Amino acid sequence: MIYETIVSTVDAHGNAHVTPFGIQMQKGLIIISPYKPSRTLDNILTTGYAVVNVVDDVRLFAAALTGRYVGDLVPADMVTGLRLTDCLSHKELKLIKVQDDAVRPRLFLEIVHEVEHRAFQGFNRAQAAVIELAVLVSRLKRLPLDKITNELEYLKIAIDKTAGPRELEAWQWLVEAVENHKAELNLENLA
Repeated sequence: MIYETIVSTVDAHGNAHVTPFGIQMQKGLIIISPYKPSRTLDNILTTGYAVVNVVDDVRLFAAALTGRYVGDLVPADMVTGLRLTDCLSHKELKLIKVQDDAVRPRLFLEIVHEVEHRAFQGFNRAQAAVIELAVLVSRLKRLPLDKITNELEYLKIAIDKTAGPRELEAWQWLVEAVENHKAELNLENLA
């Protein structure tokens, strides 16, 4: 099973990188499988640490993917890294094993510290739709455009029926990213 989270890492100079990330849990370990090249991959390999942030504000997924402000970060308690201040919970992780791959290495991390800040109340359909579109936007250069636009149209049904202001804002940011990608592709087709 894959859990959609926000992963925060730092580079060798302490500069933060925050991105949505699907993680797996297996035998007490967290598995992160970033595509190459990836700042998340580089940062974890450099420092040996990451922080998994569990959030319920889907704007954070959209903001991280579209270069917007994701919220305040504070130092992690036990590892070299940062966590989101507005998260439901966070897990501080230490890298213990790397299973290399030419496309998507698997990083196995142990949980060295975990804190629940507040309870999760659940997602509605619009929030789930935003997360699904965020996954598609994170793969704009890997997926065919028609697949993305077809899924976007289907996901919009849940937005139209159940979205609140936060979900509508996140949705718009992600739709803009898809539209910008389409425009880039059209310019490439004209050249």
